[in-house]
Amino acid sequence: MTDMNLAGRTALVTGASRGIGRGIALALAKAGADIAVNYTRDAAAAAETVAEIQALGRKAKAYQASVADEEASAAMVAAIEADFGPLSILINNAGIASRGRSVADTDAAEVEKLLAIHAVGAHRLSRLALPQLRQHDRSDIVIISSIATLHHAANGAPYNMAKAAGEALALTLAKEEVKNGVRVNIVAPSLTVSDMGERLARAITGNDDIHHLDAKFPFGRVPTPDDVAAAVVWFVSDANPYCSGQKLNIDGAGQASFR
Repeated sequence: MTDMNLAGRTALVTGASRGIGRGIALALAKAGADIAVNYTRDAAAAAETVAEIQALGRKAKAYQASVADEEASAAMVAAIEADFGPLSILINNAGIASRGRSVADTDAAEVEKLLAIHAVGAHRLSRLALPQLRQHDRSDIVIISSIATLHHAANGAPYNMAKAAGEALALTLAKEEVKNGVRVNIVAPSLTVSDMGERLARAITGNDDIHHLDAKFPFGRVPTPDDVAAAVVWFVSDANPYCSGQKLNIDGAGQASFR
């Protein structure tokens, strides 16, 4: 089965104004889905994403809400249903980076901030969206994680912990919602060409151009948002009829590294 036509489906992509989220939103739209574009601060970037989706002939609208805010998230989910009808795809992508310090030099507030976005926020939106997702014969949730959960590198405890908690959510939710036709899966990129990826590469290597790392990566290049989006589209499409509770690492056979 190779059908990846998403016509007639509506997707909410969190953190969709830039980077990986934007790439996922555009890929889902190219496959036929209408898109609710969530963003936190950059309204202009969100409007650009919406315009690109509309240029593809799909319906799109931007919604400002922090996934760490219960009231704003609930209002967004309700507004999306009013504008599009019930969601059938939720992509929990919104995320922030940690400061790259050791456990000894990291206060609890930073850990709580990352957990609030990556894990509690994903839990919140999944809970809020489930009444809509359950209305369809088939719905999908994808958690965007990271290969950080494979290595748990030093000086990254808040990020490692938050991503691991998000994966635990996905694996639990997959078992709970299989009876309701909701598939839940995880896509875990390595360093990716994005605003966050470029900041991380700059902080570690001191070089402003992330592509100076291309030769160190499998296939001669740093992964792009399109590489991540391709996995997401497969997971939520009829090309994937039976896979749930699974994780796909976008890391070139475990070889993606630049340290």
